Amino acid sequence: MNSTQMMQWGGMPVIRLNAGGYTALIAHEIGSNVIRLRDEKNGMEIFRFDNNNNADVIRQSAEVWGLPTLYLPNRFADGILRTSDAEYHLPVNEKEPYNNHIHGFLHKRVHTVVEHNADANCAWAKTAYMYDENDPFFQYMPVRFRAEFTFTLSACGLEYEFKLTNLSHKMMPVSVATHTAFNSPFVDGAKEKDARITVPIGKRCLLNERCLPTCEFADLTMRDLEYRSGSRCPVLQNIDNEMYFAEHMIVDGEDFYGIVCEDTASGKKLCYEVGEEYRFWIIWNDKGFNGYFCPEPMSAMIDAPNLDLPQGMTGYRELKPEESCTFTQHFFTVCE
Repeated sequence: MNSTQMMQWGGMPVIRLNAGGYTALIAHEIGSNVIRLRDEKNGMEIFRFDNNNNADVIRQSAEVWGLPTLYLPNRFADGILRTSDAEYHLPVNEKEPYNNHIHGFLHKRVHTVVEHNADANCAWAKTAYMYDENDPFFQYMPVRFRAEFTFTLSACGLEYEFKLTNLSHKMMPVSVATHTAFNSPFVDGAKEKDARITVPIGKRCLLNERCLPTCEFADLTMRDLEYRSGSRCPVLQNIDNEMYFAEHMIVDGEDFYGIVCEDTASGKKLCYEVGEEYRFWIIWNDKGFNGYFCPEPMSAMIDAPNLDLPQGMTGYRELKPEESCTFTQHFFTVCE
């Protein structure tokens, strides 16, 4: 029977969704992070999760647990963000040698629970956050907006919708990413060495020593092509901010825009489908030996509004006053 429940976990309130053989925990007080997604039937712990954790641990490093939504994501050189009608100076929170602003603020804020409910088909939860003068970040970027989050759990897995609406009189910069932290191994009892990841990538975006784009793009090397062939192990080796243009692939005879992770010993697969508003993938795994890896979909390049490249290439966009945009993701398992 599908259900939702407000409960306590790790010293904080969370929304628990149960539906279709899956369980999800949503920490609305830490940026509406899905701190747990589990396929109960097939024994798969999808996101990085530790039941001995508490709220403070996750708050201190919210980027590397569960499904954190980042606005504004990744890096802005020297904290500068240039829009079509303003220039904002964000706090430099990534020190030397990088000297960038990194990851924004939305994933650490306390969000409001709007609704949670279930029916015979699914369980769902909706949360929201109003960004205005009450947010301490507003002094750096005074552009009011509303962020809305919808999570739907069913036998089809977890569907996630993120909506932004510009409530200001200024143009609103839009760059969105999730720092998706997959558990390793993601199958109960599996071995990390048996994991493989398939990512349909295009050209690689080259980064400099500050992890900022050089505005140069490289053809794929043999190592890069391991992503396309599905032969890359996403852990047990250092994968450090490898950024690529996203492309489509065929999965079971159908067009698929996303990535697939497989435990080769059991054949169990984790599928991560995203909307075409996500134009890039960054792959990162925190040196590769910490029990997780992050395939991160991004709507825009790192430092996108500041690059000397056309917006059609960088993915950067702006919302007019009262304009909205929506981003979608879908997680599901395949166990043959």
